Amino acid sequence: MIKILMVEDDSTIAFGVKYALEQEGFEIDICKDLESARLNINEKSYDIILLDVMLPDGNGYDFCKEIREMKDIPIIFLTACDDEVNIVMGLDIGGDDYMTKPFRVRELISRIKAVVRRNKGEDKGKKILKYGDLSIHTLEARVYKGSEEVFLTSAEYKLLLILIQNENIILSRNQILEKLWDVTYDFINDNTLTVYIKRLREKIEDDSSNPKLIITVRGMGYKWSGSEAND
Repeated sequence: MIKILMVEDDSTIAFGVKYALEQEGFEIDICKDLESARLNINEKSYDIILLDVMLPDGNGYDFCKEIREMKDIPIIFLTACDDEVNIVMGLDIGGDDYMTKPFRVRELISRIKAVVRRNKGEDKGKKILKYGDLSIHTLEARVYKGSEEVFLTSAEYKLLLILIQNENIILSRNQILEKLWDVTYDFINDNTLTVYIKRLREKIEDDSSNPKLIITVRGMGYKWSGSEAND
């Protein structure tokens, strides 16, 4: 059973999500502020945290940094802030995913499962994929550029694998969204995919403004371009 901590001060949202997730077999605790969330994290073990940004006694971004110093618990931000700056900030400080309100419960469930799978290593493969100085160690779910490890969020890593698994095949944005979340693309904030593509390029490309691996095909979508050499 997946155990969830939701930190949300809007009781309508919190208990609506709690009811829906419990119907799916999840176990979920609700905290309305950071103080009670800290107590729960110290006393219980959770598989994932659903974290609001604006809370009565602080903000979720600072709390995410605090958690990252103590525990390796996956975090999905839930917030009304949907601009690119906030999405990038949430991912950069250690968030595994970022959802904007209002959201659909089916999308939330899919993202929770994807993040938990990634954290537990269920998406790991059986080999090392190489593209120039970029290597993807799928057995350990780690990515390296040269000798330096590249730290990816859960969504970024899954996006990378989707592109690689369809090497030299043009994938539309809709196809990527469907594969990324295992639900129809109508549930997804399209702006978030743009951010993920941008951030992934910045992390793995030699020059993100002139990408050689993740290629944009105008009017059609994206494709992964590279000659893989396996060990």
